[in-house]
Amino acid sequence: MDLTIIGAGAMGLALAKGLRREHNIEFLVRDISKYEQLRDEYIINSIDGFDISERAIILAVKPYGLSSVASKVVGEADVIYSVLAGTSIDTLKSSLISKYYVRAMPNISAKFQSSTTVITGDIERRDSAISLLSLIGDTFWVDSEKEIDIATAVAGSGPALLALVAEAMGDGLVREGMKRSDAMAITSSLFKGFHPLIADSHPALIKDSVMSPAGTTARAYYALEDEGVRGAFIRAIEEANRF
Repeated sequence: MDLTIIGAGAMGLALAKGLRREHNIEFLVRDISKYEQLRDEYIINSIDGFDISERAIILAVKPYGLSSVASKVVGEADVIYSVLAGTSIDTLKSSLISKYYVRAMPNISAKFQSSTTVITGDIERRDSAISLLSLIGDTFWVDSEKEIDIATAVAGSGPALLALVAEAMGDGLVREGMKRSDAMAITSSLFKGFHPLIADSHPALIKDSVMSPAGTTARAYYALEDEGVRGAFIRAIEEANRF
């Protein structure tokens, strides 16, 4: 299938890297001269006056860029997949004409085919949307836009939150005397090994399987609880959902 991605920022490029295994990718950009380096891998076209008729469009600009996109393209798309955070389908419909609309919230792990992507939209495109976006990682269909807005805090913002955890763990090892390169390599390995654990067990069971009475894990866990880390993360999800 031919896919047209509007927006060549971090998310647009991450999506392209994941999707190009099975689809032809073209980008629509405002200034072609800025993206000459992409021509070896993708078709690059100017967005000015571009006819989106019958095309599958992936809208990957910043939310504030929607009105600009709408003023530059013409025609009626077949389907629009929007990754614009906090932008409702009604808003998309008032800006761009398409037969079908799907909202998606992936994350930048899409470039490694490891995104966590939450989608919703026109039910007629449910199966095709899941099939397409499963190429970039795990994909979850939800029944309402309220749910996708809630999920954005983890599915979309989650890599940044986990990066904070990883950086803090690395800093802790360095503080205790470990070389930075070793600290980050060990932390990275921890995250890789945690994936099969969380896929197999509830977090509380993982914690209980590691925590020995009066052991190092129990002391570390107490320190985190004493500092209110659990509540801080719950509060972070709440704040992200207010966007």
